[in-house]
Amino acid sequence: MKETMIAFAVQDAIEWSLLHGMALKTSKDSAMHCTFSFAPTLIRRERFELLKSIVPLMGKLIHGVSENHEFLIEAIEPLCSADAFFASLLELHQAIHLSSVPAERIPMLLMRTDFMDDAEYGPKLIEFNGIAAGMGPFGQRAHELHHYLGYQWPAAFQSWSETGSMELVPNHCIENLAKGIAGAAKTVRAQSGDVGQPLFIMVVQPDEDNVYDQHLLEEAIQQEGVKTVRRTFRQLYDQLSSGDNKRLLLEGLGGVDAIYLRAGYQHCDYVAHDLEEVRCCEALGKTRVMIEQHRVALNATVSQQLATSKRVQMLLSSMTIDQLMEFGLTLDEASRIKPFLGEMKPVDDQSAGWFEHQSPKDWVLKNQGEGGGHCVFDHEILPKLKRLQEEEYSAWSLMRRLHPRHRSRSALVVRRGEATPVDDLISEIGMFTLHLDGHSLTSELGYAGYLIRSKPSSVTEGGVHSGQGAVDSLAYGE
Repeated sequence: MKETMIAFAVQDAIEWSLLHGMALKTSKDSAMHCTFSFAPTLIRRERFELLKSIVPLMGKLIHGVSENHEFLIEAIEPLCSADAFFASLLELHQAIHLSSVPAERIPMLLMRTDFMDDAEYGPKLIEFNGIAAGMGPFGQRAHELHHYLGYQWPAAFQSWSETGSMELVPNHCIENLAKGIAGAAKTVRAQSGDVGQPLFIMVVQPDEDNVYDQHLLEEAIQQEGVKTVRRTFRQLYDQLSSGDNKRLLLEGLGGVDAIYLRAGYQHCDYVAHDLEEVRCCEALGKTRVMIEQHRVALNATVSQQLATSKRVQMLLSSMTIDQLMEFGLTLDEASRIKPFLGEMKPVDDQSAGWFEHQSPKDWVLKNQGEGGGHCVFDHEILPKLKRLQEEEYSAWSLMRRLHPRHRSRSALVVRRGEATPVDDLISEIGMFTLHLDGHSLTSELGYAGYLIRSKPSSVTEGGVHSGQGAVDSLAYGE
C-alpha cells in the first residue's frame, strides 16, 4: 500500500478524534488528539466474556470491603506513619463513621478494574480504581474510531491489523455509565420528594487538561434528563449547605442527587491558597465529610477510596477463599475471584535480602500513589528496598510483574500527529462496573464497558494521560 494512502488515513483519524472529543486540552483555547492505536488488539471471545463476568463480582467484593469500617481502619492504620495523605483519609473516614452524625450517603461504586493478560498465567488484576475512575468515554471513542477506519479506510486498517477479518468487541461505556448515574440521581430525587430535574455534580480539579473525557460523560447524562454542573472542592466549600431531611443543597440550584469525584486522590486537590494555610486542606477535607452526612448517591466515598487502595489490594490477594467470603461473597463467587487477584507481598526488613535471589524482571515495587510515576522497576527495585526506613515499609508492596503477549505484527501508534510503528505493543484491559449500594446500575449485572490502553512492552509508564500509552479497542480473535 502506498505510504501516502496511510498518511491520508492517519490524518483522517486524527481529525475524527478531535471532532469526537477524544482529546486533551493543551491551553485555554486549544487541544490535541489523544494518542491512539490505528487498529485494535485481539482477545479471545471466551476470555473477554470471562472477564466481563468477573468484574461485577469484584464490585461486590469492594463494596463489602468498603462497608466493613473496622477492617478498613485496621488495614490503613499501618500506612499512616509513612503516607500523610492516607493518614488524612483515615481521619476523614473516622470522622464520617465514628461520629454521632450518621453517614447518610448512598455509596455509588463507579469502578474500573484493570487487568493484564499474562502470557503464562492468564489475566491478573493490576489495580482497582475506585476514585476518579475515568476514560471510559475514550474507551468507547477508540472503539468507534476503529469501526470508522475499518469502513472508511479498509485497506489501511487491514494493513495494520493482526488478522484479515475481525469482529470489534462492542463498547457502550458512555451510554451505560450515563444511564446508571442518571438512574441513581432520579432514584434519590424521587425518594426526597423534590420535583424537577435531578442534579448531578462532577467534582473536578481546577485547570486540568483531561476534560473532554469528562464532558463526554456529562453530555450523555444531560441527555438522560439530569442537570450537570462542575465544581472544585474549593467552590463546594462555599456553596454547599444542609436542607431538610438530610438533603444536600447547592447554592442557587437546590437539592443534589448524585456526585462523582474526578478529584480527591492527591493532597493538592484539597489545597486552597485563599484559606488559612495551616487549615486549608483540613477545611476542604471536611467538605467530603459534610457530603457523606447527606442523602446523596456518591462516588467515591472515602471508604471506597480506602478499599481500592494498593494496601487493601495486597491484603485481599493474600486472603483465603473463606476470608474473602467475609465481605459478602458466596463460596462460588470467592472461588471465581481468587485466581485473578494475583500475587503481592508486603515489604519488611527481610524484603531486600529476599529480593537479591529473585529476577528483577519478575516483580514491581509499588507505593500507594494514583496515576503514573508510583512504581519502581527492574534493577532500581533492590536499591530502593535498601533505602526504605522501617516506618516506610507499610506504604510499599511487591507485585509479581505481568508479561502479556505482544501483538503478532507491528502496530501503528499515532501520537501528536505522528504515526509510529511499534513492534511489541501490549495492552492493559480496564473494565468498568457501576453499582448503587451494592445493586447493579446497568443491564449486565453492573458491567458498563471497557478501556484498552496499549504501550510498548519496554515502557513502564503506560498511562495515556501521563505516560507512553495509547487508547485502543478490542476485536475478537485468537
